[in-house]
Amino acid sequence: MFLSVFDIFKIGIGPSSSHTMGPMTAAVDFLDRLSTGENGKFKPSAVDRITASLHGSLAFTGKGHASDRAVMLGLLGFRPDAVDADLAEKRLAELHEASTLTVPACGNVKFDPDSDLVFDFGPALPLHANGMKLTAFDANGSILLADTYYSIGGGFVMTEAELIATENAPGADLHDEKEAVGYPFPFGSATEMLKMGTKSGLSIAQMKRVNEESVLGEDVLNSRLDAIWKVMDNCIERGLSQDGTLPGGLSVKRRAKAIHQRLLSQSGSNSQQPHMVNDWLSVYAMAVNEENAAGGQVVTSPTNGAAGVVPAVIRYYRDHCVDASREGIDTFLLTAAAIGGLIKHNASISGAECGCQAEVGSASAMAAAGLCAALGGSNEQIENAAEIALEHHLGMTCDPVRGLVQVPCIERNGMGAIKAVSAASLALHGDGAHFMPLDNCIETMRQTGQDMREKYKETSLGGLAVNLPEC
Repeated sequence: MFLSVFDIFKIGIGPSSSHTMGPMTAAVDFLDRLSTGENGKFKPSAVDRITASLHGSLAFTGKGHASDRAVMLGLLGFRPDAVDADLAEKRLAELHEASTLTVPACGNVKFDPDSDLVFDFGPALPLHANGMKLTAFDANGSILLADTYYSIGGGFVMTEAELIATENAPGADLHDEKEAVGYPFPFGSATEMLKMGTKSGLSIAQMKRVNEESVLGEDVLNSRLDAIWKVMDNCIERGLSQDGTLPGGLSVKRRAKAIHQRLLSQSGSNSQQPHMVNDWLSVYAMAVNEENAAGGQVVTSPTNGAAGVVPAVIRYYRDHCVDASREGIDTFLLTAAAIGGLIKHNASISGAECGCQAEVGSASAMAAAGLCAALGGSNEQIENAAEIALEHHLGMTCDPVRGLVQVPCIERNGMGAIKAVSAASLALHGDGAHFMPLDNCIETMRQTGQDMREKYKETSLGGLAVNLPEC
């Protein structure tokens, strides 16, 4: 099994990796297929009209997650990692006015946002909670190309055929097309990871680096790691500088800027409490998730809904920990990605599949492992840190109020960051020996998600989402 660092950490836009980035990516893929006539099966110039429908969780929380906007942006040719906000708004306005897309090789294609984009509130499609259908017609109404896409978390997208193939291959993963063959350290479990580390004498980050460099080379890997951290750090800075009210109708006010200013004013004063470090962790995480809620640029870590945890703990490491270094940030990212890959491969990082334990829980495990590694922890201590953090998120539901990634998501990232630091610290005080292996904890998370009722898995039909203030 091999999931790249850049499968886990992807630059994109808010508010959701599965509900925003996924649908946008699917729409772009559909356009690419239309532009080739599905490899010559029809003439691209014959495409006259496109329709789209959202199903399951994509329908129930799609408005709050801007899934409809994401589909339209994808059909307009925008990709999640390269959205020019001003140009996007201009193109969306033109689409609403003209109901026409300009598709490469196809020309002008009809698409009416009011009638050709449907939220289907019936039963979810059979293979996954996040389903969407895209269909292209010719001028006579005959179908030229139709496919069902599934957004499986973290911005990953599969067609129906790809998901069926995965279902028929137990233990397989969407991105197992990057076969383990040829990778020096193809660990598919934490147990294998520790054994390979012991045999090679390498840390988890070093093994991950060797795998990545076998594909990308050292210079490209370092450059891309720099780019990921730069976007994360810039996102924190933007979040700390903005105020006002978040979009979506809940009237949730941005708080990160005011809290940050208060923390700065108290630094070094007699009023500074010992637990203030928790406030710093929270404000870094909240800054990211307020930006995400506003549709800003973030890095999936491993998802948008959990995008604040890892950046917050890296920022805490850089600005508050003794002997922090730039090399330590790379060690953090490589280690965190290794843990995130194991969780995705063996369970899920999707709130629609396993609840928020799969999002903030996974992010907290990744951050705990990354911090432990950056602070010099052994492979066994790192595995222990990840297990502690994940264990204490088990059973957490995904119940966003009105489908918006705001309540409880923004604060929840702060809590996930605090747990991550606590988990890393506990692990560093031990020798790595512990009772519950990470692999068993990941399997427990998978089973818990499987048993969890659908209304608690990113549908906004249960939990906090239905227990709202009456005023």
